[in-house]
Amino acid sequence: MAAPGTISRHLVIWGRVQGVGYRETMRQEAQRLGVRGWVRNRRDGTVEAVIEGPTQAVELLLRWAHRGPEAANVARVEIMEDSGTYAAFETRPSD
Repeated sequence: MAAPGTISRHLVIWGRVQGVGYRETMRQEAQRLGVRGWVRNRRDGTVEAVIEGPTQAVELLLRWAHRGPEAANVARVEIMEDSGTYAAFETRPSD
């Protein structure tokens, strides 16, 4: 469960989001904002992430997720509530 004053969201990102630096750029942006969680590529061509942190920081990263890095073309972001607790932000191996 997320700590008081924080929110946690589970994301699935569709579009041209693999092979364009999406995961690494998201990791950098999350660290800049103080957001914890993880990101990984999925076999179906989407990117999956869980982000947790202060509400404003998570909302900023959600806005970023809809754009992604310059080379990406994000078609859609599915956002679900999550209840994880994370110590840092990491890139996980593909599923």
